[in-house]
Amino acid sequence: MSGSKENSRTEDFKRATAGALRAVAQVPEVQVAFQPGPSGLVGKRARLPLPTRALPPAEMAKLRGAADSVALRLRHHDDAVHAARSPGQRDAKDVYDALEQARVEVVGTAHMSGVAANIRARLSDECEAEGYDRMTRKDQLPLPAALSLLARERMSGEPVPAAAARILESWRGTLGDDAEGALSEMASTQNDQQRFTRAARKLLAALNLAEAEVEAEPDDQTDEGEDGGEQAGSQDNAEQTEGDTQADADSMLGAQPEQMQGDASEEEGDDAEEDAAASEGDDRPGGPQTRREKPVPDDHMAYRAFSRANDEETDAEDLCDPEELARLRQQLDQQLQHLQGVVSKLANRLQRRLLAQQTRAWEFDLDEGMLDAGRLARVIVNPMLSLSYKRERETDFRDTVVTLLIDNSGSMRGRPITVAAMCGDILARTLERCAVKVEVLGFTTRAWKGGHSRERWVAEGKPRNPGRLNDLRHIIYKSADAPWRRARKNLGLMLREGLLKENIDGEALLWAYRRLMSRPEHRRILMVISDGAPVDDSTLSVNPGNYLEKHLREVIREIEGRDAIELIAIGIGHDVTRYYRRAVTIVDAEELGGTVMKKLAELFDEDAVRSWARAAAERAPLIA
Repeated sequence: MSGSKENSRTEDFKRATAGALRAVAQVPEVQVAFQPGPSGLVGKRARLPLPTRALPPAEMAKLRGAADSVALRLRHHDDAVHAARSPGQRDAKDVYDALEQARVEVVGTAHMSGVAANIRARLSDECEAEGYDRMTRKDQLPLPAALSLLARERMSGEPVPAAAARILESWRGTLGDDAEGALSEMASTQNDQQRFTRAARKLLAALNLAEAEVEAEPDDQTDEGEDGGEQAGSQDNAEQTEGDTQADADSMLGAQPEQMQGDASEEEGDDAEEDAAASEGDDRPGGPQTRREKPVPDDHMAYRAFSRANDEETDAEDLCDPEELARLRQQLDQQLQHLQGVVSKLANRLQRRLLAQQTRAWEFDLDEGMLDAGRLARVIVNPMLSLSYKRERETDFRDTVVTLLIDNSGSMRGRPITVAAMCGDILARTLERCAVKVEVLGFTTRAWKGGHSRERWVAEGKPRNPGRLNDLRHIIYKSADAPWRRARKNLGLMLREGLLKENIDGEALLWAYRRLMSRPEHRRILMVISDGAPVDDSTLSVNPGNYLEKHLREVIREIEGRDAIELIAIGIGHDVTRYYRRAVTIVDAEELGGTVMKKLAELFDEDAVRSWARAAAERAPLIA
């Protein structure tokens, strides 16, 4: 009876929360769904966290805050205005989005005290959950969080939550006069989204996160002179149009203009280069045309790394202190409670299937052993045939290792990386019970904008065609020989803010492949989970646009051609079937758990003879 009352209470709360969301947003047709995971908004479909049956007061306050946050975004946010000035760089876009969310919440709570209390409670809970009160260094607080808190404080005039007060002090007074001026402008324009986005872009430019906007330059140039000023402006526009047209043509050919033009079009040219280019006068437009007639030699386009000195292969526990690692694991366990029901059923089904295959197998048509009664009929039909024998033996199924290679790029932030971590956890536990070795790996970069590799490249005079221009970070969450109980805390590291950066898939795939090839097992399975093509802004800014993608295709072709491992890929919202021979694409991250289990079951259900034949072929050169 008490269970039905709890269910009724939960349903009543969900209906009341959904109704309040529509009322605050003033959008009666918005759809509200309660699902596991964080809150979000796609079009006019709002997603809120799924409440528990007990529904304690703290959880109710948190859910109300999430609902009010979504409602205020629906009411005070214009997607078109926001997108018009949205920067292309991923880290800049994260800051830009966080500033807009702070704006809508400050504007929306100005005249609604109840909503303001819910938003404050939710913000305070988030700061405590992220461990802001335990941070001691400025770089521990992610840039989007720091700037949004500073902007929120400036716009609302209210202090930040107590959990973030100490770490935010280390940010005050360090942004510079231009950034402080942009924050003040954001506070004065918070009620006008158009002007607010302009101020937000000024803040990004002041922090070197995005290029400064130059909207007012044509008017200024026209006002400065009469005929001469206008002619100069027209000539500049014509040259810019011609350059844009040529750049579009180069991008279609898979190369950037700077690689064809030489030193006159270096990325981020300094003052001396600008003066030299200006002194060329009319010769400047004609010069690059001659250079473009010369094709870039093939050896210049071969994939390579500018420097491997700062590349990193590390265990997960070395990237985080034990206390934070324990907190992240606890956060992952909370998420697992919601996914446990669905994925655990699939995992148990996979386990039963694997254990059934590990019982016993028979070898037939032998010269000795147990008489095969099933083949006596052919002897009766033809007495010239010899008797057939069979022998029972254990299968070779246990001789298997599975590697899960997870994309740790910034685009995986949020629900995708959380579900990927949960799948790695459940997969490791399930296959370990079936005596199958499991390895969980992750790949990202150490920095957003090239790190030490790019600094060295700049110091050496920016040589052309530098190749990969960022520092790799390859993470071992769980090695194949480590039991799950020892590595369970490491999997929570994927949820750490600031860990996820760029993704260079080709080298990560090679790394995982080499680790697999060093294993003694005869059957090796490599499963890749990714949500996009390889992207590294530092590398692609000075190499052809398809540089990383081309290398990924070459690595996949080489691995699949050798047939030493079974390679399979799962793409989250990204079509990986154009890269991998065996691949599947899912639209929602929630489908990942079921897809992983399903694909592994299909691999293990393949005819065992194929695995044995492959093992025999691998042993053949040694026997010879």
